[in-house]
Amino acid sequence: MPSTPASATALRVGVFDSGVGGLSVLRAIHETLPQATLIYAADSAHAPYGERSDDDILRRSEAMAAFLHAAGADVLVVACNTATAIAIEPLRLHHAGWPIVGVEPGIKPAIAASRNGRIGVMATTGTLRSARYQRLLQAHGARVQVFAQPCPGLAHAIEQGRLDDPELLALIERHCAPLRAHGVDTVVLGCTHYPFVARQIQAALGPEVLLLDTAHAVARQVARVVEGLQPHVSAPGTLPQLWTNGDPQQMQRLAGQWLGFPFLVQRLPA
Repeated sequence: MPSTPASATALRVGVFDSGVGGLSVLRAIHETLPQATLIYAADSAHAPYGERSDDDILRRSEAMAAFLHAAGADVLVVACNTATAIAIEPLRLHHAGWPIVGVEPGIKPAIAASRNGRIGVMATTGTLRSARYQRLLQAHGARVQVFAQPCPGLAHAIEQGRLDDPELLALIERHCAPLRAHGVDTVVLGCTHYPFVARQIQAALGPEVLLLDTAHAVARQVARVVEGLQPHVSAPGTLPQLWTNGDPQQMQRLAGQWLGFPFLVQRLPA
């Protein structure tokens, strides 16, 4: 774990996702920058992004970014693979000078880890259709076979929080079966929701398959980006703020199960 920069004592990190999936990234950031003030925005009323149009994703991503910018975030983390793929470049243009960190499927580390050169990528249809994903594939995927597995419905099912529900398990099996048939030995979890069902995905794929997600790599990138920043004045040790335009009680319950540290849930304006 990298050492915490001195500037993190007053640093504000803004994080958004289409729903609760980005909590996997928030958890990793908290481990890496434990004294930072965390502000999380869940656009749960419009989740999941992966099954929306590009225009919808751009519009909702800008709304979440604008909220976090107004909240004084020193750095923005787009904790959604689909929003990163579709919206991060327009966000960087619109908010020039504001550090913005995204997430994307970890194809490069998967190549390094694979033994047989057969890699699966589980992601939303929005991520897999994006030009950004295609560029990532062209840059790193030439020497291996990469099998893209769109997972419609999976992020939405995880959003409900019933992780051992028979319908969710059946959906995971449906999406994992083609990857087993392709003989992959490494699978990239290309949506920030999916780490919350990593145990169930592992059971469906088999113990010999390595699962990769990028939450801690994103957290390390945030730590690198914030070094040297002059953050807003903010008292260190402030409770992480979780904002949602969905059901606050649902957010309270799921975050309580997944985060492992205290937080405050508030209602995000629709």
